[in-house]
Amino acid sequence: MARKKKKNKLASKKWVKYKVQGSSLTKSKSCPKCGPGIFLAEHKDRLFCGTCHYVEVKGK
Repeated sequence: MARKKKKNKLASKKWVKYKVQGSSLTKSKSCPKCGPGIFLAEHKDRLFCGTCHYVEVKGK
């Protein structure tokens, strides 16, 4: 009997952070402490880095 392959829940979803607008590619804001490649999570009132716990509060 063949085993079913399990889905990796921790698989990278970096493609979600990139947006194609016309012929240009834009990406979400990256963490200033960690460098490019580590993106900030967008919450309702803040931007948060899960790696180093850097927080930016969004202005009104």
